[in-house]
Amino acid sequence: MKIVFTGGGTGGHFYPIIAVAQQVNKIIDKENILGVKLYYVSDSPYDKEMLFENELLYEEIKTGKMRTYFSLKNFFDIFKIFFGTINAIYKMFSIYPDVVFGKGGYASFPAVFAARILGIPVVIHESDSAPGKVNKWAGHFAKKIALSFMEAADYFPKSRVAWTGQPIRTEIEHPANQHEALMYFKLEKDIPIVLVLGGSQGAELINNTVLDALPRLLNNYQIIHQTGVRNFQMVKDRAEVVLTDHQYKSRYLSMPFLNPLSLKMAAGVATIVISRAGSMLFEIASWGVPSILIPITNTRMDHQQKNAFNYARVGACSVIEEMNMTANILSSEIERITDDKIGYDVMAKSAKAFNKPEAAMKIAQALVDIALSHEK
Repeated sequence: MKIVFTGGGTGGHFYPIIAVAQQVNKIIDKENILGVKLYYVSDSPYDKEMLFENELLYEEIKTGKMRTYFSLKNFFDIFKIFFGTINAIYKMFSIYPDVVFGKGGYASFPAVFAARILGIPVVIHESDSAPGKVNKWAGHFAKKIALSFMEAADYFPKSRVAWTGQPIRTEIEHPANQHEALMYFKLEKDIPIVLVLGGSQGAELINNTVLDALPRLLNNYQIIHQTGVRNFQMVKDRAEVVLTDHQYKSRYLSMPFLNPLSLKMAAGVATIVISRAGSMLFEIASWGVPSILIPITNTRMDHQQKNAFNYARVGACSVIEEMNMTANILSSEIERITDDKIGYDVMAKSAKAFNKPEAAMKIAQALVDIALSHEK
């Protein structure tokens, strides 16, 4: 049995693939299925160590990206897509998997196209309220279509759609014990904790606003701030200047990246989470923690705004749009949510209710079932 996983080279595509692969491996072990090979096909391995840990063989297929705005890069990327697709057909024919799992993104196109040409069954998963171009196209022939947001069902044939929720890695799905997490970060016990999840895409706005808000926030809160690797040194240097004479500067902790253990620990102590509105919001929901989401504007089909407001409609978060993102507004919103005990509890329960904890296993079981029937 052979299964190919493919997706764009971002964490929003990569980590759900890992979550599904983890459950596929559990099924393989439980049912004693022999001769299994799992592949990850993309233009970048993203995290080689995580691929190795989950027994995924990496196959590189370079491709291009068609942007929704005018760019000379689109002209050159047409050729990258063409040659990447030819390469994908050759590699997919060599592997000849029993099923392909497509997570979307431009890097998934060559493998999914090759599967279509070779008659290999395709299963896709869409994390956003509005699907990307590749998944929207693949939905016309995919055997099964899994969704994180029920609203995305309007874009696909209803007979093949399942609202599974978002696949979440087992190592971060359940927050750590609070006492253990406080010891891990060396934080005070009775001071609320704001977890800021800035990442590689669009992190500057969140980072800068949090830095501006630090003098006010640290009087009543502790802050764990994931800055993004590229932004870490700048944030660290600026925070030292901002907090030079602040009596509570030890309450601020910044780091470039939270690995699975650190993220699990942070989830165990977070009172509230500040984040973008990509697939991270599903991990926040699984923790049952209220959040403030700042969706990126001017993205494809405004998918982050749609994600944020769909999540807000269930009562699990507050949304601050980029145009309104200031230190004063962010601080006031944090204080409003955490000071209202009844409202806070309602948000926490709404977040937990939004989560669908069996998503990865449901998708994994479907992949294994399709692979086994195709193998025969």
